[in-house]
Amino acid sequence: MVKIFLVLALMCGGIQAATAADQCQETACITVYTDNNQIIIEARKGNTTVKKTIAQGPKKPAVKVTPKPKAVPLFFPPKAAAKPIIKKPAVKRTYKPRVKKAVTKVNLSDRLTQLVPTAGVAYQPEFEPLVNVPVYFWCDLPTLFQSRVDIIGEVVDVALRPAFVWSFGDGSIYATTENGAPYPAGTIHHTYKQPGTYEISLLTTWNGSFTHNAAVRAVTGTVKKVSIALITVVKAPTTFKG
Repeated sequence: MVKIFLVLALMCGGIQAATAADQCQETACITVYTDNNQIIIEARKGNTTVKKTIAQGPKKPAVKVTPKPKAVPLFFPPKAAAKPIIKKPAVKRTYKPRVKKAVTKVNLSDRLTQLVPTAGVAYQPEFEPLVNVPVYFWCDLPTLFQSRVDIIGEVVDVALRPAFVWSFGDGSIYATTENGAPYPAGTIHHTYKQPGTYEISLLTTWNGSFTHNAAVRAVTGTVKKVSIALITVVKAPTTFKG
């Protein structure tokens, strides 16, 4: 009985593996994950595997400059005397036969040209804010980053949303999913108690999902970006009243 059970288990496992392999023959199997802080979209169909990376944007094509026509002189200069033609002795050269190098077939790999954006940090008042007065912070990132990728004839839609962690340089930290705004609409603000120059650090973590054939799945991993800014906080001038 134990032997029969083991044989049946091995047969079922083989059938499941063959079924999983056949699923990627007719329709592409799509996987989206992160590697080295980049979004990798990998598609497998049959024996072909294609990877696309959300990387740097394309360069603009170079502008072709058409040279201006040269002016043609109106007079005809005298012809130069013809030089005698001296034939050089022919030298017979022996060429080695070319050997074709073996080319190893590799999986197609190309890169999608689009950056996951990095935040620019701003604050208000922007010139020497005062102690004990709220300073408003915000960044220029969208709350949704979308990208459509065409890979092996399949369309994959990637949607990422950012989460923010603000470090105000004096030990205070604030986590949010909002990108902030200037006064009075801003919700991200901080009050400094002591004058000085502080380093503002903004950690942005991107995560989200991708859609393929109307099925929505989570992107494996996250992409993290860090932005730095400096702020100088001063004391308010002292006024004496008599």
